[in-house]
Order: sequence, then C-alpha cells, then structure tokens
Amino acid sequence: MVKKTRQSEVDLLLHNSALSHGLAAHSSVFKIGLDVDGHVSHSLITMYARFGELGSARKVFDEIPDRDLVSWNSMISGYSKMGYARDAVELFDEMRDKGFWPDETTFVSVLGSCGDLDDIGSGRWVEGFVMENNMELNSFMGSALINMYGKCGDLVSARRVFDGMVTRDVVTWNAMITVYAQNGLSNEAIMLFNGMKEAGVNLDKITLIGILSACASIGALDVGKWVDTYASQRGLQDNIYVATALIDMYAKCGIIDSALRVFEGMPLKNEVSWNAMITALAFHGQAREALSLFERMSKEGGDAHPNEITFVGVLSACVHAGLVDECRCLFDLMSTSFGLIPRIEHYSCMVDLLARACHLHEAWDVVEKMPEKPDEILLGALLGACQKRKNVDVSQRVMQLLQDIKPTSSGNYVISSKIYANLRMWDESEKNEGIDETKRCQ
Repeated sequence: MVKKTRQSEVDLLLHNSALSHGLAAHSSVFKIGLDVDGHVSHSLITMYARFGELGSARKVFDEIPDRDLVSWNSMISGYSKMGYARDAVELFDEMRDKGFWPDETTFVSVLGSCGDLDDIGSGRWVEGFVMENNMELNSFMGSALINMYGKCGDLVSARRVFDGMVTRDVVTWNAMITVYAQNGLSNEAIMLFNGMKEAGVNLDKITLIGILSACASIGALDVGKWVDTYASQRGLQDNIYVATALIDMYAKCGIIDSALRVFEGMPLKNEVSWNAMITALAFHGQAREALSLFERMSKEGGDAHPNEITFVGVLSACVHAGLVDECRCLFDLMSTSFGLIPRIEHYSCMVDLLARACHLHEAWDVVEKMPEKPDEILLGALLGACQKRKNVDVSQRVMQLLQDIKPTSSGNYVISSKIYANLRMWDESEKNEGIDETKRCQ
C-alpha cells in the first residue's frame, strides 16, 4: 500500500479516536445532567465544530433551552472557521432577529464569512453598526473589516478602514499588506511595508509571507533579498511558510540557486515546500532536476507525500523537456502508486507532450479519457500538430470537438483546410474554407 494511503488511514484513525473520546465525554455529560449547563454546551459545540461535525454541533445548539450570546457566538464561529460561510451569516441574521446584541467576537466571525461569500452588503452593515454604536474599532475588528473588503475586491474601503484606525499594531498592518498582495497591488503592498518599517512596528512571519508574495508577483528582488536577510537574522527563515514564500519569490525572480539554498536549509518541509521547488525547477527548464527532487520527495519526504500539484509540476517538466516515456510513467504512477485521480491539468500535460512529440492518435486517446472537455487552446495545439504531420484522421476528430466547444472560431477551420490542401484533398479543403466564410459572416 502506498505511503499516502497509509498516512491518510493514520490521520483518519487519530481523528476517529479523538472524536470517540469526545462522544464518550458527551455521553457522560448527558448521564450526569450537565448537558443543561451553558459552559458545557458551548464546549461541546466548539468540540464538534473542530471535528467538522457541524450537524452534531448544531444539534447541541438547538437543544440549549436558554441561549445567551456565547451560545450564538460558539455556533457562528464554528460555521465560519469550518468554511460554512452561508450558515454563519444566516445564523447571524437569525440572532439579530431574536434581539441579541452582537459583540466583537460575533463580528470577527461573521465578517470572515461575508468575505468568503463576497457579501459586501452584510459586511457594510456590520461596519455601519459598529460606527453607529461607537464600538471600539480595535485591531481584531479593524483587521476583520480590512480582510472582508479585500476579499470582496473593495480596496478603497479596506484602505479607508486602515487609515481611520487610531492605533495600528502588526495584525492591522499585516491585514492591509496581505490584501494588497492578494489583489495584485504589489507596489502598494511594498510601499506600505516600507511605511510599517518606518513606524517601528516589529515584523512577524505573516508580514514576511505577505510581502514576499508581492515581491514574487513583480520581481522585486531587492526587497525579497532584504526579507531573506531579516528572516535569517531573526530565525524566521526556519519557519516552513516563510521559507516556502522565499523559495517562490526567488524562483519567480529567476534565482534558482537561492531558491535551492533556502529549500535545502529547511529543517522541515511540507508538500507546499516540495511542490514550490519542483515547480520552480520545471518552469526554468531543469526537468531532470525536478524529476530527481520528485524521487527524493517520494523517498525522504516524511509526512510530505506527492499530491496532485506535485504531479502537475513533474508532468510540466516532462512537457518542456520532451520526456515522453517519463511522462507516461508518471501519469500511470499517480493512480497505481499514489492513489490519486488525474485531473484535467494532468491530462492536458499528457496531450500537450504527445502532440508535440507527434504521437497524435495517443494524444487523442488521452483527450477522450479526460474528465472534462479540453479547452480550445489545447485542442488548437493538437490541431496544429495534426497540420504539421498532415494527419487527417485525428484532425477531423479534433475539429468535431472544437465545433461543439466554439463553433464560431475561424482559425481552426483555416488550419483544417490547410491540412486537406497539403494532402491535395481539394474538396475537403474547399468545404472547410466555406465553413470558415460562413462562420465569419455570422
């Protein structure tokens, strides 16, 4: 049995074991009559929510005879933290309808869910309520509002909240920097980062991760190197997330040696770390090195096992280097040795490589096995390969699929017409030229 499957089974056993202890505790609480105690109920809600048992958590909540604010907050927080954003907002609305006065804990949870839902209307209502009732816009509330507006794409409102805060700590600065970085405003993130340093605020790992993301997006190598030095001096480079962000930054700036230095110096690595380095090597044309690192990950990765993203990286490496046999082998290994189900990205890599290598019938066989219809770009590349090899059989099949996906695209008919013309199949060539003219008229 493969390592990933074994690890998944271990994780499941640990989860089930801990949950069984929690169920036993709940049973004991019920037997001795403590289930009516509010503090016990709130603890049970939190426990079930953290195990992902939201149905059980809600059952406990619904059975509380006299709910207080803590009861509502426990359930709303459980929904929000476990990704049940819609349920969190709906329960918040129900709480308001029943006359409960929300507090900071309520708002922090519900604002996170508003951001996840892109529900800027509810988020604005929360800000208005806070302002109208003169509630303190402290670090946590302010950061929650900044994050909510950032997720909803309203950077002006996010900055307005940030600028309006009387006291800003590292959490607040981090929120605004991260919002800028995640929305592609990397220059603004770096300017704010410089302002944070000038204000004498101590930088933490969240700061460094956010600014490294901005540096990676625009190739701000000088700032990235400053962060690298700062992290090394303060022991933050050993943090797995900071180190991975450094790898990504150096890779996107084209400094692979520095990315490898950081990677090899990491005391602990997770899947994201390995994947970042493998993808960096693949992107920069070092296919053999990427495959070698994949082998190391498989053997030495510890708890980090190759996943779907890993295989996108190594398959891409094979595509760029034209390694057909290696790509076939890796594609098969996904399911046979690692228990992974290939996604459309993996099929696309296979089709791309086989088309480039002129294995056109095999490429078409892969297309037919894809879980979703391939996009026009992939099929266009396959059609172009058919033109190069003058392959009419596969070309006709690709054209039929292209007509189903995007019937008005004239460029594909031109390619198909050229294939027929090169083979002196004049009737078919004229037919496709005629179709091209018809599509253009439409």
